[in-house]
Amino acid sequence: MAKLAGEYLVERMSAAERARAERVESVLPALREAAVEVDIGGDFERSHVARFREAGLLGLVVPESFGGLGGGLRDLAAATFALGTACPSTALAFFFHCSAAARGLLPLSAIEAGLFSSEEIPVVRAFAEKVLTRMGREGMWLANFASESIKTEASAVTVGAEAQPVAGGFALEGVKAFGCATGVADAYLVTAKLAGFESAEGLATFFVDPQAQGVGERQRWDAIGMRGTATHGITLKGVHVPAEEALAIPGAFARTLQVSRGSFVGNQLAGTAVYAGAAAALYRESLTQLQQRKFEDTGRPLGSGPFYQELIGRMLADLTTALLWLRRQLELETSEPPLLPKDEVVKHWRLCKGEACEAAFRVAVGALKAGGTAGTANRGGSARALRNLAMGLVQAFPAERGRLMAAQSEVTGAEQAMFGVAKEPS
Repeated sequence: MAKLAGEYLVERMSAAERARAERVESVLPALREAAVEVDIGGDFERSHVARFREAGLLGLVVPESFGGLGGGLRDLAAATFALGTACPSTALAFFFHCSAAARGLLPLSAIEAGLFSSEEIPVVRAFAEKVLTRMGREGMWLANFASESIKTEASAVTVGAEAQPVAGGFALEGVKAFGCATGVADAYLVTAKLAGFESAEGLATFFVDPQAQGVGERQRWDAIGMRGTATHGITLKGVHVPAEEALAIPGAFARTLQVSRGSFVGNQLAGTAVYAGAAAALYRESLTQLQQRKFEDTGRPLGSGPFYQELIGRMLADLTTALLWLRRQLELETSEPPLLPKDEVVKHWRLCKGEACEAAFRVAVGALKAGGTAGTANRGGSARALRNLAMGLVQAFPAERGRLMAAQSEVTGAEQAMFGVAKEPS
C-alpha cells in the first residue's frame, strides 16, 4: 500500500484517518500544477475551493452529525502537511478555514464542561451549531479574522475592532489585518470587542457577510512568500450584524478557550505543519536533483560529493527536527488520557512552533546552497520554498517570542496572555 503524503508526519493512521487522508491526496495534483502561478501572481486560486468542497474537505474536522467528515487534529495536521508539499499558500488558507471549526467545537465542549449558565446555553449552542453546519452540511469556506496590526506588551493578539449594540444586533467598526481568504470566503468570522469593555472578557465573535454594506478590503497583500493566501484583511465601517449571527455573551470567548487542549484553540500546530510539508517536498526535490545531475569530469552524481553530502545530511537533520517537534506536540494534544496538564502542553507548543519553523527554513537554505546559482530562479522550487518558509519565522510568533513565553512560564509559572483588547485613550 503506497504511503500517503500525510503519513510522513502523522504515523499509524487508523482506517478512518487514512480514508480522510486519501481525500486530501486526491486534490494534490491540481494544487501542485497551479502552485507556480499562484506564487507569481500572488492570487488565491479560486478553483481550489470547488475541489475542496467536492472532496468533502471543507468539513474535514466537522463532526458527521453536522455534515462533516468527523476528523480531528491528527487529520488536520496530516492534511495541511500534505497540502504544504503541493502548494503551501493554499495549504495555509485551508488551515485557517478549518481553524474556524474551533468557534463551534470549543463552545460545545465548554457547555459540556459546565462553563455556561442555563440561560446562556441556548445562545451558545445555536451559534456553535451554525458554525459547524455551515462548514459541514452547507460546504461554506470561512475566513477567520482575529489578528490586527496593533500591538501591546501584555498580549500576543490585541483586538481593537469594536462592536456597538444597535437595534437588532451590532454595528462593527475597525480593521482586521490578517486572515486568509479575503474576498474568497463565503463568510467571515470576526473577533471584536464589545463596546465598554477593556479586557478580554469583552471579546465576541460575529458572522459577517462579505457583501454587507460597510465591508471592505485592505490594500492587496504583496508578501515575500505564501503569496496566494489572500491575506490582506478587511475594513469594517458600521457593518450591521444581526444578533443571531453573533456570540456576544460577555466572557464567552475566554471561557471557550479554557477547554482547548493546547496550542491556543487546539489546532495551531496544523498551521506549522504546512511549513514542514513544504520543507519535506523541497528536500525530496533537492535530493532527486543531486542524484540525477552529474559531475562533468567523473560522471558521478553531484550527491556523491562531500560538499553536497554535508548539505544533504544537514537538511535531513533539520527536516527530522521539525517532524519530531510536531509529532510530539500532536501526541500531547491528542492523547487519551492527556499525558501532561494544559500549561505544560502550551509551554511545549511555544517552543515547538519556533523550533519547527526555523528547522524548516534551514532546509530551504540548504537546498539553495545545493542548487547553486542555477537554483535561484524565482519560478524554481528552491527560491519559492525559501520565500514561503521565511513566513513561518514570523507567523503567529517568532521562535524568540516562543522561547520567552516558555521561559516566563518555567520561571514564574505565568505567561503572556494570548488575547487582549485595545483600551480607549484616557
